[in-house]
Amino acid sequence: MSRPADIPSEAHVRRVLDQYVNECHDNGTRPSVLALAAKFDLSNTTFRRHFPDLAKEVSAARSRPSPRPTAEMGPSPYEVLAARNAKLRRANRSLTENLQFAAAQIQRLAVDNARLRESLEASGNIIRIDRVGPLGHR
Repeated sequence: MSRPADIPSEAHVRRVLDQYVNECHDNGTRPSVLALAAKFDLSNTTFRRHFPDLAKEVSAARSRPSPRPTAEMGPSPYEVLAARNAKLRRANRSLTENLQFAAAQIQRLAVDNARLRESLEASGNIIRIDRVGPLGHR
């Protein structure tokens, strides 16, 4: 059987909670009940059982959007990666469209070339050399 955990006073937990939330705000991270419980060597469940109101406060603070980074800090690595990914997707889409357009142009030119060649040969009684003759010779 495990020994009962040393449960701190609510006032002490409140002070640590305020300090922890301020640190998270300064670091741009979101607070978690698990991390707060670890500061007191308590399990998440034990902390929630003894301090349900404080656990709800941490959950509420976690669900609030994190403050935007200041202009000096610049975008986060995730934002940079997301922007790069979007740029690559746009470039890929554009290149795919250009490739499809080029393939269609080549097909059209091949058809036009064949039609013009047939028209030229028919109008001038031109015999193609690469055609097989009546005896199977070229």
